[in-house]
Amino acid sequence: MNQAEIKEIEKSTIAKTMKRILPFILILYVIAYLDRVNLGYAALEMNADLALTAEVFGLLSGIFFIGYFFFEVPSNMIMSKVGAKLWIARIMLTWGIVVVLTGFAQSATHLYILRFLLGVAEAGFFPGVILYLTYWFRASERGRATAVLLLALPIGGIIGAPVSTWIIDNISWAGMQGWRWMFILEGIPALILGVAVLFWMTNRPKDAKWLTDAEKTWLESELEEERNISSSINKVSKLDMIKDSRVWKLSLLYFTGYSAIYGLSFWLPTIIKSLSVSTTTNMEIGWLAMIPSLVGIPAILLMGWSADRTGAHKTHLLVCFLVAIVGFIGCGLSTSVIPVVLMLTITSFGLYGFTGCFFAYMTFFFTENTAPVGIALVNSFAALGGFVGPMILGLVTLQQGMFILSGMLTVGIITLMRLKLQKNIAKKDALEEVETELAIEGEMK
Repeated sequence: MNQAEIKEIEKSTIAKTMKRILPFILILYVIAYLDRVNLGYAALEMNADLALTAEVFGLLSGIFFIGYFFFEVPSNMIMSKVGAKLWIARIMLTWGIVVVLTGFAQSATHLYILRFLLGVAEAGFFPGVILYLTYWFRASERGRATAVLLLALPIGGIIGAPVSTWIIDNISWAGMQGWRWMFILEGIPALILGVAVLFWMTNRPKDAKWLTDAEKTWLESELEEERNISSSINKVSKLDMIKDSRVWKLSLLYFTGYSAIYGLSFWLPTIIKSLSVSTTTNMEIGWLAMIPSLVGIPAILLMGWSADRTGAHKTHLLVCFLVAIVGFIGCGLSTSVIPVVLMLTITSFGLYGFTGCFFAYMTFFFTENTAPVGIALVNSFAALGGFVGPMILGLVTLQQGMFILSGMLTVGIITLMRLKLQKNIAKKDALEEVETELAIEGEMK
């Protein structure tokens, strides 16, 4: 084939894979994120019904991530063996069941057990999807692909805030409180989509009936070329990868961001309610809580696109953390609803922007052999931040919590500055050399 034909195959293959894969996994992650953080909306009524203190709610918010931590690496390893389709379907079906059961909890003990089990059930979903993207997208497209996936975070907030609070305020079927119906109704989509995964998802390009033979061959060869380059510059064995200090720096960097993201996610409705007048309804709180999520969509897309275009992931991550720190400090200094919502919006831009380029950046450090464990390892240790962030806001005043979270992001910046990228730069140069050689070969043919 000449260069023009190769370019045409490249264009059609990328278009097909993005249209087939990204919208579906975006929907899956929207449901996952909503089922993870809807506890924050339930708290508007649930805490009073079950007599839950701020400390108890902080622990309930975070205990999910303990189960997540212990089972994430094994889950990702199993997925690499049995395939994404079967394993992601299993994950969604089990977490949907746990969310529905949460609607029937009668005490804090029941909630502790169910939230821990939810973490166990969902463990491996997000790192599994990140790993799945490496099976389908080259490094040059991965930033955009992960950015689309991470749109689930703001979309989950935009949908979840008004829908969850509307259910709480308006549905009380069979004499059950609205917060109970919120869990039941929001758990059902995971069950439906868990079945849909079995029919829609394709494990690898070679299995894709919706690609032509030429497209399959081109994509597999491109990905194999990148894997060979990655193997030459990154740790090949899992043991060597675990000993690599960069993996632990990535974990600490993500831990600080994770703590801030989930501390904010679980407590956002309560923060707004604490500064609102007594007549503010749950639905009104939901609309206000939706505002910070609105900036998430442009933040993720902008940072993902810009990082892909420039290759300057480190600079983008630094800017995002600085913006989030300014927002958190502003939140800590605010004493009324409007300034707090404004500062939370600034904070959200920084945090969402961080997620928009971090996950593409992270995949550059792993080979095909180490990626299942490496990605899950970084994500699982960082997930402990999902325990720490909500707990901080449950143990101290909200104002103090804002300052503590900004301090954690400062630690993240220091870690980022110490993360060496020479090998990543070498990888980029190697990829450019391969593309040049392919172009020359095409012209000669």
